[in-house]
Amino acid sequence: MPDASAIPIDHASRTQRVALIALLLGALGIAFAPIFVRLSDVGPVAIGFWRMALATPVLTLWMIGESRTRTGRSSRRPSSLADYGRLSMAGLCFAGDLAVWHTSIRYTSVANATLLANFAPLFVAPVAWFLFKERITGRFVLGMLLALGGAIVLMGQSFQLSPEHLFGDALGLLTAVFYGGYILSVGHLRAEFSTATIMTWSGAITAAVLLPLGLYGGEAMLPGSAAGWLVLIGLALFSHAGGQSLIAYALAHLPASFSSVSLLLQPAAAAILAWILLDEPLGTLQAVGAAVILMGILLARRGSR
Repeated sequence: MPDASAIPIDHASRTQRVALIALLLGALGIAFAPIFVRLSDVGPVAIGFWRMALATPVLTLWMIGESRTRTGRSSRRPSSLADYGRLSMAGLCFAGDLAVWHTSIRYTSVANATLLANFAPLFVAPVAWFLFKERITGRFVLGMLLALGGAIVLMGQSFQLSPEHLFGDALGLLTAVFYGGYILSVGHLRAEFSTATIMTWSGAITAAVLLPLGLYGGEAMLPGSAAGWLVLIGLALFSHAGGQSLIAYALAHLPASFSSVSLLLQPAAAAILAWILLDEPLGTLQAVGAAVILMGILLARRGSR
């Protein structure tokens, strides 16, 4: 990654603004994922597999085209076992995120699983500070807590803690750990590799891990109709190849800790989309929660500059 002191301030500021827009658009892209998952007719881990398997060929073509046109000349190609190992780590973290989150839904409510899975900032911020020396200010911490509080308010009407859901809730928190690991891995890799390279290699690893898990679990692996395939293709191309790639791009230019907080925009956008597309009720509390999330993101942004 180039030395920040060697980059003109105006150029660096413009680059960060573009990255912030990409991050928020990426969060909106992955907010469609629960809609696609709800409409799909295959098993939960199978959904994750097809999400990656259908996106990887498109990402591979992007990576090949990038190398031929030299648009990725500021990044290098993986050239050692250590490089491929680090790229694989991102894929393993994302496989863990999808598999554990889908499993948690079987043992707790969807609301609990979704909310707890979005607690990634609680793990990302301290690790980014400790390992990557990211600056963590009091204003950022306040913004992070405000955004997390907004997420709790957003899901508050459905969120319930009970002993019988304890295992599923623990899996929901473990999902946040895996997704936090994915954000940190991609953020670190983006200092050396292009978005296309990271997305292609990590996606292939994620698909390779999820396929045997889905088969072992005896899930329905193949959609039963053309509409079922269209849902999976939409999930793969729009939410993953589109949304996750925008997030990966942004992680080269924004702190991982702030990025993880900004991704709390996803549950707010998902609730609004479910209201518009699936006629799921959107109450006053949910609207307030969404507004608080936005306030928290704005405050965290000011605290992370």
